[in-house]
Amino acid sequence: MRVWIDQDYCTGSGLCELIEPRVFAIGDDGLARVRAAEVPPGCEDEVRDAAESCPGGCIRLEPRPLSRTCASFLPAPT
Repeated sequence: MRVWIDQDYCTGSGLCELIEPRVFAIGDDGLARVRAAEVPPGCEDEVRDAAESCPGGCIRLEPRPLSRTCASFLPAPT
């Protein structure tokens, strides 16, 4: 999963950093930043929680695309 923050909507509440400090940090300007765009293994649930809890609604998530191998096991569209 990848994560980024839309700075135009960040309120600087710090809730994201409180929920998952391994992924989010508040910068010197008071706005949230991501430490790395790729979410580390084991942090996905907390990152989703931070996105859902964000008062500014500025945390954006992008799930990893399925690999070709995994996608071949999906049922065919009807």
